[in-house]
Amino acid sequence: MCVVCGCSAEPAATVSGATPLEAASAPDLGCSGSGSDLHFGNGAARVSVPGMSQSRTVQLEADILGQNNRVARRNRAHFLAHGVTALNLVSSPGSGKTTLLCATIEALRRRAPGLPLTVIEGDQQTTLDADRIRATGAPAIQVNTGRGCHLDAPMVAEAFHQLHQHTHHGHDHDAHSLLFIENVGNLVCPALWDLGEAAKVAILSVTEGDDKPLKYPDMFAAARLMVINKTDLLPHVNFDVARCIAMARRVNPGIEVIELSATSGDGLDAWLDWLLAQTSEDTQHQAAHAQGQPHVHGPGCEHTHG
Repeated sequence: MCVVCGCSAEPAATVSGATPLEAASAPDLGCSGSGSDLHFGNGAARVSVPGMSQSRTVQLEADILGQNNRVARRNRAHFLAHGVTALNLVSSPGSGKTTLLCATIEALRRRAPGLPLTVIEGDQQTTLDADRIRATGAPAIQVNTGRGCHLDAPMVAEAFHQLHQHTHHGHDHDAHSLLFIENVGNLVCPALWDLGEAAKVAILSVTEGDDKPLKYPDMFAAARLMVINKTDLLPHVNFDVARCIAMARRVNPGIEVIELSATSGDGLDAWLDWLLAQTSEDTQHQAAHAQGQPHVHGPGCEHTHG
């Protein structure tokens, strides 16, 4: 965790009443601990910063995240007002996010040809991923973070403004659209950074290991959906799907799971079904209730549920 990040500003996800460190040593999951192990995340800030007290670290992170969250709330209200379902795709590097996005765009064009699709690409450098998305014909904006390890809400606000200028001459309140936000490859820092999205989608490749949900609990606790990708490689890797799902549901009992292969297309229909369900008015209304955002029940009936 970097001090400008804030990825430890909230309590850790718990596993059946245990901390992630305790859950990771649960015997039924085949993990073990040692009394000589060093745990620098047990303080109030859940991180150790040289030369900085725990209370000062907590305050600094709260200040940074507070400013980000104010912009995220504006992003969310803007998305809801204009029928945009924004999804924050998070994963470690190499999980296949961009390959899945390209396959998804092509498949959605066939399944829902009238649904507008846009993409915000996050990376430290280069436009390689945005170029791959643009090759499918979908509008994409690359956001390079430099030394930053995640996207934040102001970055997304500026990127969406540019996308909107390029793809629309005016606001269409009746049209629904999907905005995919591909975050920087990182299973730690993006977990608690709200971008204004309707949901976080954690993408996990079978080549990464089935213990990731317990090793990186904050990310899987924050996600609404876990996509297990590259299932075509299961015969060639040591990955227990059932064990992975069980671990994810220990840190997040309500997490949904879809298994697929972006390259073979197996399981892609279930992913498309989930995406299209997110664009429905009922789903957007539920998201507004959950976030306490201003939203519209009918003509002229905009209000906020606290």
